[in-house]
Amino acid sequence: MTDSNATKQAMADALKELMHTLPFEKISVSHICEKCNMNRKSFYYHFKDKYDLVNWIFDIECISVLTEKDATDRWTLFEILIHYFYENRKFYQKIIKVKGQNSFSEHFREFLYPIMRKRLDDIVEPSVKHDFMISFLSDACICAIERWLSDKECMSPDRFMHIIKSLTESIALSLCSEIN
Repeated sequence: MTDSNATKQAMADALKELMHTLPFEKISVSHICEKCNMNRKSFYYHFKDKYDLVNWIFDIECISVLTEKDATDRWTLFEILIHYFYENRKFYQKIIKVKGQNSFSEHFREFLYPIMRKRLDDIVEPSVKHDFMISFLSDACICAIERWLSDKECMSPDRFMHIIKSLTESIALSLCSEIN
């Protein structure tokens, strides 16, 4: 691990540890720096703000998980994501509550959109309304994931995946028949 990545990881670990006792909104950059014995200048050299740090955590961990597994079909990538969220649900249950500019939900939407585009391209021919359908399905999946993770009795990732897959394909096909 490079020095830069080691520094970023230390900050990520500090944030995660702080989130055991404080809500995300109450955690400041100063808290993070104090926890990992670094200065604010160091933090801002690597991240714009604490939201950027959260997004870095997702990107690094997610890329690590995705490269460990082999995405053999069009749903495997999404299934890997669902299992990742389930295994890290304590962290993401808190993060998904944060809304607005630079929020994780906005970052995840940017991540999910091209995946949904590819999935929809596999199901139907692109049309004038194609971007609307991709946005609709991406937003629906994000909302479903947020609700699923927020549920105290969170269903298994396999059950959740089955429901999402069935609904997404049904909705996509239905939307296409309505448009055409």
